[in-house]
Formats: sequence, C-alpha cells, structure tokens
Amino acid sequence: MSKRVLGKVIYHDFSGGFWGIVSDKGVEYRPLNFPIQLKIEGVLVDIVVEDMNDEISMFMWGQPVKIISFSIL
Repeated sequence: MSKRVLGKVIYHDFSGGFWGIVSDKGVEYRPLNFPIQLKIEGVLVDIVVEDMNDEISMFMWGQPVKIISFSIL
C-alpha cells in the first residue's frame, strides 16, 4: 500500500553515509531507491512511497521504503 509523504531530505554522515527523508510529522524514512534528483540536503519534497518492511540494512535509522513518485517543492 502506498502513502504520500511531505518532508525534508537529509544526509547522515555515519555508517558510510546515507540519504533519508524526515516527514513533516517527524517520521524518518530511508528510501532504498533514492533518486539522484533528490540528493540535495534540506530540499522539501512530496513523495509517494511503499513500505519495505522485509528489507534488512546495516543502517539503524528510518523506515525502509521504495519511492514510487516524487516532486521537489
């Protein structure tokens, strides 16, 4: 099931570094397919994501999701 998220792009410089999105409600998302167009620290985005709860990662941050569509605000 997909959901719409409004949030801000962030970059964490630990564990080798990774990109994430913090929603306007404070929820942390870690997209598995982070588009290069969104890799701008602090940019505001409107994205549609699907939860990827069966994904395992070394990053102990955020809910793993797959980006279905996006736009920069």
